[in-house]
Amino acid sequence: MACITFPQLSGRDRALLRAIAADRCTVSDDHGTSLTVDGLSFCDQFAGVRLVDAGLVAASGQAPLRPRLTPAGRTLLEAA
Repeated sequence: MACITFPQLSGRDRALLRAIAADRCTVSDDHGTSLTVDGLSFCDQFAGVRLVDAGLVAASGQAPLRPRLTPAGRTLLEAA
């Protein structure tokens, strides 16, 4: 039987996922670096990269990129 394990999220991570879901964020590349929320640099410089590496967020297109929740990110946010 397969078991799905979700990463531990901090309150800051959940708030960031909510901001991404509300289309309030941009990133400079598809790795989640230089994350901004409402045009301001996000205080945790590694948060975008951490969420992309966890498979919760993806970004594509031309810079500045709009990050989007992956199905796993949406499921995790709904469960939180």
